[in-house]
Amino acid sequence: MQKKLLLSASLALFLYSNVSAIEKIFVVERESNSLAVIEKDLPSSHITGMKDMNHGVVKFYDKDGYVISRDGYVLKFDPESEKILKEYKTSKSAIGFVVSDYYVAVANYDNKSVDILDRDLNPIKSIVTGSKNVGIKIYKDYLVFSQMDNDKITVLRDKNEGKKIPDFEIYKEFEDVGAMPFDAMIKDNNFITGFFKSEHFGVLDLDTMKYSKIQILLGDKKPVLKVPHFGFWSIGGGYVFIPAVGDNKVLVYDSNFNFVKNIETEGLPVFTTLSPDNKYMAVTYSGDKFPVIEIIDTTTLKIFKRFEFDGKVLHVRWSNQKSKLYVSVNDTNKIAVIDTKNWYLSKEIFQINKPSGIFIYEGLK
Repeated sequence: MQKKLLLSASLALFLYSNVSAIEKIFVVERESNSLAVIEKDLPSSHITGMKDMNHGVVKFYDKDGYVISRDGYVLKFDPESEKILKEYKTSKSAIGFVVSDYYVAVANYDNKSVDILDRDLNPIKSIVTGSKNVGIKIYKDYLVFSQMDNDKITVLRDKNEGKKIPDFEIYKEFEDVGAMPFDAMIKDNNFITGFFKSEHFGVLDLDTMKYSKIQILLGDKKPVLKVPHFGFWSIGGGYVFIPAVGDNKVLVYDSNFNFVKNIETEGLPVFTTLSPDNKYMAVTYSGDKFPVIEIIDTTTLKIFKRFEFDGKVLHVRWSNQKSKLYVSVNDTNKIAVIDTKNWYLSKEIFQINKPSGIFIYEGLK
């Protein structure tokens, strides 16, 4: 009897451990107001009516999908049934958003406000700033964003401390942080923001509420005059990787932003993205090297693989489950799939119209 119970428990554990999530891929089709859907590396459908998808962004939270469009719409959709559930227009132009347990917060360009909605896109509050708003992030009960026109960082605090209906108020504002902030990221308790017109980036410690300015220099001590979008940085494995944008280099720093080395690249790097295990990093380029991807080994900090495609590469995304790297080849309407175990082009997925951003939803079997 005891042996039977042990066998039953082992079987249950085996079955439980093998109920894995299935990756479902959603690709922004930037010129047709739609999302392409890929399942098992085959095109399966298109979700239409997604508004202006130039720079469209998709995020998943629990079982919900959210899209922000360039013309200021937020759309909620079901990633499993592929149905649009609701839409709400926060402005004429929106650039970024975040999703939490009980709310969606949108940073608007034109309307010059930050709008708080509930998870079903019912409006809760609009905070008028008089500026284009960028780099919105969540930290504990704070919402943090930059005001591009006012050279300011704003911290909002939820007076309800994470309860179902948030009530945000201005907690602190930091003036003269730098000229034209434009993007940000969260690293631990630090809100890190970049600028179009300043030779530094800013770090706001959200625990102490202290702000500091830090220069990033090339190896020959020249300042990096245009820090790229922070979504294009990569942080992992003890390193920070920064595409130099205006130089053929990926800059490598340690986790405290001490310079380590520069990695010479074939083109002007735009986007760096780490594999889930932090062992490899894919780098994409602009200009005449748009069709090229190089792969960096993060142990040796050297380039060891190169791929070239028949069109501009606008985005890449590593699979979390399989040894695959998905590549958005815009000009030839396809997603290329690189086998990252043996490092070869294993497949091309066609019938994807002018693809750009690739986003992966992990549903259940």
